[in-house]
Amino acid sequence: MSRFDWPALIEAGTRGLGLPPREFWALTPAELRLMLGRAQGGAAPLARARLDDLLRAYPDREGDRGDG
Repeated sequence: MSRFDWPALIEAGTRGLGLPPREFWALTPAELRLMLGRAQGGAAPLARARLDDLLRAYPDREGDRGDG
């Protein structure tokens, strides 16, 4: 018996993430978990508040090309 809840995963991938079926089925379970923000042992996905903190700490400057 599979330990995956396939109906929930398919719905999360196709409806939640908007993936076409071909792209959904090409993903590994680890890739799907990462895209859903549920990566094991990793940091939580970047929340808007943290992004705002980073933007304040590292503002764009006049003349920045944005290429790193």
